[in-house]
Amino acid sequence: MPDPLDPKSVPETSTQSGLQAGSLSHLDVTGEAQMVDVSAKPQTVRRAIATGYIRMSAATLATIEAGNAPKGDVLGTARLAGIMAAKQTSHLIPLCHPLPLQKITVHITPDLDLPGYWIEAEVKTKSETGVEMEALTAVSVAALTLYDMAKALEKTMEVGGIHLVRKTGGNSGDYRCSP
Repeated sequence: MPDPLDPKSVPETSTQSGLQAGSLSHLDVTGEAQMVDVSAKPQTVRRAIATGYIRMSAATLATIEAGNAPKGDVLGTARLAGIMAAKQTSHLIPLCHPLPLQKITVHITPDLDLPGYWIEAEVKTKSETGVEMEALTAVSVAALTLYDMAKALEKTMEVGGIHLVRKTGGNSGDYRCSP
């Protein structure tokens, strides 16, 4: 166990590794993970949109689109799984705050050129901290559920491209992913 009073035994922190001081808000002065105290922050409206895809064969896509997958309603189940996952994010991501979520939408759109599906999640809250992790979690779990629901048809499906597209609100301001 490192001695926090001995600089030689303290683990490397954000400033020692070349990052700006304070850029890793989930680390204390000794480099230990901690949950950030947001109690002094004002509640503001915050919104995040994330996206990702699942690539599959054209035959698997056609089977799902025709409603003939062995496990039933693939798209409806994946959409609901994404919504449920957003609500459970603080249970899955250790230092993520539990938040009151006012809006969660998950859209799953077929793409014949991929072939597969694009998944987009939008999450909205009025809280002290943002909902980026909730949107990313919704997309991730929706994609994994699509895989689970269709794995009897194909095991080579690929989940990827999961990223934050946009966020609004909060102290760090708005963000939009560059195309």
